[in-house]
Amino acid sequence: SDRFKFIARSCKEILDKYDEREDGIYYLTTNNGMKYQTFCDMNTAGGGWTLVASVHENNMNGKCSVGDRWSSQQGNNPNLPDGDGNWSNRNTFGLVESATSDDYKNPGYYDIVAQDMSVWHVPNNFPMEHWNLAAILRYHTENNFLRLYGGNLFNLFKQFPVRYNIGSCSNRGPAVPIVYDHGDTESTKNLYGPGPRNEFDPGFITFRAINHERAAMAICSGVKPRGCHCEHYCIGGGGYFHPEQCGDFPSFDWDRLGKEQGWSASKEMTESAVLLFYR
Repeated sequence: SDRFKFIARSCKEILDKYDEREDGIYYLTTNNGMKYQTFCDMNTAGGGWTLVASVHENNMNGKCSVGDRWSSQQGNNPNLPDGDGNWSNRNTFGLVESATSDDYKNPGYYDIVAQDMSVWHVPNNFPMEHWNLAAILRYHTENNFLRLYGGNLFNLFKQFPVRYNIGSCSNRGPAVPIVYDHGDTESTKNLYGPGPRNEFDPGFITFRAINHERAAMAICSGVKPRGCHCEHYCIGGGGYFHPEQCGDFPSFDWDRLGKEQGWSASKEMTESAVLLFYR
């Protein structure tokens, strides 16, 4: 079908107005009339999911260098506690076609008023037509939790700033139950070593988790922290971490002792982009 003829504010609106059920790229418009392209998942759990962002680690050894847009491209600096601040600003970057090979953020991230989220972990560099089948983990929420936090992550992170030294590890944001579309709690646990497995409960998505060193991570994908070592299993962050941890996937490239203790994430997890959808 000619997907580009449908103009709407979200993929859910296209689904509801036109009963369009083909996955792929569509045009959307913002509240102020800006037009942009993004990917629509029109089939998972009833469809209508709008891709608004992806988090991709371009260099596991970069430590908050160029390309770490969801943490800091300005270095690992306690004097820049917000880092690049992209979790709670209106910056946009990247291209939808490249969402598994680079960071991506479109205007829908701050413009769409949604109720729920879907998350896909897709191996790096996979072409868009294979994202669904290639994903190592896919899940969604279904309790309308975003209504409580302004309808999107932009507003949620205004309430729970992703900032260094904002609080202790007990000051994390909401932990929301998830429904698995591919994977389960056991496969989620197996994406991490024995250290992290003792630190979290699978079956949730958690926002703004803080570790022992007072560094703030944005999203703990598929898990709810019970301990204070969330840098081993959460992504994104503010402007300062332990020197060995900084980046969009902050400590998946751990030191030798840490790896021997089983604190690393799996190769599957570290080499997958995290795609974020609204509905």
